[in-house]
Amino acid sequence: MTTADMSFDFANVDPEIRYKLLTGLVVPRPIAWVVTKSVKGVVNAAPFSLFNVISEDPPLVMFSVDTKPGDRVKDTLVNVHATRAFVVNLVDEATAQVMNNCAINFPPEEGEPEAFGIPLVPGTHGPVPRLAISPVAMECKQVTTLNFGPRRDLVIGEVLALHTRAGVLDPTNLRTNYDTYQPVGRLGGTMYAHLEDRFSMDRETYEQFSARTAQEAAAKETV
Repeated sequence: MTTADMSFDFANVDPEIRYKLLTGLVVPRPIAWVVTKSVKGVVNAAPFSLFNVISEDPPLVMFSVDTKPGDRVKDTLVNVHATRAFVVNLVDEATAQVMNNCAINFPPEEGEPEAFGIPLVPGTHGPVPRLAISPVAMECKQVTTLNFGPRRDLVIGEVLALHTRAGVLDPTNLRTNYDTYQPVGRLGGTMYAHLEDRFSMDRETYEQFSARTAQEAAAKETV
C-alpha cells in the first residue's frame, strides 16, 4: 500500500472511479429509503445514499438519482415527476437488510413493499404511503428536479410532515435518542456503518476564544 499523498484531476478520471472515490471517502452518508407511487398505483421503495437535509426554513431534503443499466430512467424519478410526491424513510439497524433487498432491480409493475411484505401506512399529506417499519419518515412534495446530464438528476423536496417511531424522540425536549434510533450509515462498496461510537464537543463563542487567547498570550509574556 502506497504511503505517498495522492491527487486526482477529475477531468481525466472515469465516472466509475470518481464514484468509487467519492462514495468511499465522503462517509458515513445517511440513507434515503424513498417511497413513491406510480400512476397505476404501484408503490415503489428504493434506497439512495446520495441524500441529505439541506434547509429547515423551508424544510428541504434532497436525493440524487442515477439511471438503471442501459441509462433507463429509474421508477422513483418517473413517479416523482408524475405525482410530485414522495416519502423519505430513514434506515436503522433493524431495517437495514430489507432496505438492502429493495435495491434489487424490480420491474416497474412490481413494487418492493409488496414483494417483501413491508407494511404501509397511508400518507397524511399526500398520496404516497410510508413504511411502517421505518424509525423516521418524512412526507415530501417535489419542489424541483435539477438535471445534470443523461445519468443524473437531483430531486429537492419540501418536508410536509415528519413521523417517528415511539422512543426515537424525547417528548419533553425533542432530542434524538440514538440508543433507541440506532441509525445506519453508508460507506463505499457494499459496506455500511453502525453509529454507536459518539462524542460531543462544545463550541466556544468568539468572546470566549478572544479571552482565552489573550490569557495564553499574557502567560507566555510572563515566562
